Amino acid sequence: MSEASGTTGDRTDADIRISTGVSGLNEVLGGGLTPDRLYLLEGTPGTGKTTLALQFLLDGAARNERSLYVTLSETADELRAAAASHGWSLDEIDIYELVNEIGLDPDSEQSILHPSEIELGETVREVIARVESVKPDRVVFDSLSELRLLAQSPLRYRRQILALKQFFSKRSCTVLMLDDRTSEAGDPQLHSIAHGVISLDQTPREFGSERRRLRIIKMRGIRFRGGYHDFVVETGGIEIFPRLIAADHHTTFDAKAQSTGSTELDLLLGGGLVPGTNTLLLGPSGVGKTTTALRCMLAALDRGETATYYLFDEGLHTLLTRAASLGMDVRPHIEAGRLTFKQIDPAELSPGEFAAIVREAVEARGSTFIAVDSLNAYLHAMPGEEYLVLQMHELLSYLNQSGVTTLLVLGQHGVVGEMRTDVDLSYLSDCILLFRFFESRAEIRTALSVVKSRVNAHERTIRELRLSNDGLRVGEALDDFEGLLTGLPAYRGRVAMLSDPDAPGTEA
Repeated sequence: MSEASGTTGDRTDADIRISTGVSGLNEVLGGGLTPDRLYLLEGTPGTGKTTLALQFLLDGAARNERSLYVTLSETADELRAAAASHGWSLDEIDIYELVNEIGLDPDSEQSILHPSEIELGETVREVIARVESVKPDRVVFDSLSELRLLAQSPLRYRRQILALKQFFSKRSCTVLMLDDRTSEAGDPQLHSIAHGVISLDQTPREFGSERRRLRIIKMRGIRFRGGYHDFVVETGGIEIFPRLIAADHHTTFDAKAQSTGSTELDLLLGGGLVPGTNTLLLGPSGVGKTTTALRCMLAALDRGETATYYLFDEGLHTLLTRAASLGMDVRPHIEAGRLTFKQIDPAELSPGEFAAIVREAVEARGSTFIAVDSLNAYLHAMPGEEYLVLQMHELLSYLNQSGVTTLLVLGQHGVVGEMRTDVDLSYLSDCILLFRFFESRAEIRTALSVVKSRVNAHERTIRELRLSNDGLRVGEALDDFEGLLTGLPAYRGRVAMLSDPDAPGTEA
């Protein structure tokens, strides 16, 4: 499951959990939170703390548990307005509002603990009275920053938190304390006191929506999935995308090679495409990569497989129209529910969200054929993202171990001569199908070859690829081809090349 864990003596709390109200967070925590403990939820303003806290309480209310929201930072009307924006009602939640002019007056003599003895001040005694009256199962305390201001010293502030923890520990309730990090980030005072610490942060990008991430800093007594997990705040609440760990997913499948729909292309690949592998379609723009991917996918659909095509670059209508003009109409498969096209907006995407979308296609819709067109847009969508190649490696490993046939389209810069790519993904690929333009008798043609295959004894020859009204055509092996890997291939052999006067041209 996870890299991080915690235990308490010989007993673990792995089987005693309560839901957080967010399915993705439950997965990160391996089931949820240990009940009757105090947790810290920290993050700068706008990261989604209040939204997550409300989901936590609403989940409890749905289970007939009593829920109490103690607020020092927002009014009850503001909380209800925030909930209404997500379509929620807080009628089942007891809201206790501590926002008042006297309590927040910096000149007033407010303290929770007197320095001479452990005694709660007037404000907290009111909270105690409400807790004893409501007898809640779940409590949210929002927020600690106001208590920090009222305490006026770190020592008194720590005593306040310790007193609150001791009080709640005897009431059989699970407490979520919110902190907006007005103190220094990663306050060790709070981290050492809390049973668990959940941290939220957001990072603005130069273009597109901000990136939000969650991390479990500490969680006593349970195993959890470490690292950063992407999440979004949308109408309806927070959705968390747990970091994908390929080692947690294994499926038994038949690794027999399947046809691409072209006999000649099957020969070039050494038998066809093998389930549980990924193939990189590499070449310049307009050379026929997308059409080849569609041809392979159509063959899988005709066999009864379910496919998902992730479209980053081209518009869906344009792609469907062009495919139909080449004799590869996929609309019947869309109508039958066997094929799903996902138009991806790169500016709104995070790596974790994309991995979650792909995982949902495989596990919920049963897709056994996945195409990503193109990786260039995926990489451009997340400039500056660290470890993006490692995240792609984890995603491809997951797909391979799930028995999925994966096609990855990667465009290269340039048309002839030296070719460049945004990132080298060749070592991640099980098979590489290389596309190149070449000139013959004043006509631009396409050369096709397999330069790598981990699973098949593929041909070392070069074949011609041509697009026509009948679809994709792959010719015989061409002898005496020179300079393919230099980007300036030249054909000097005697084998006749494909000829189709009705061909519409190469791929746009």
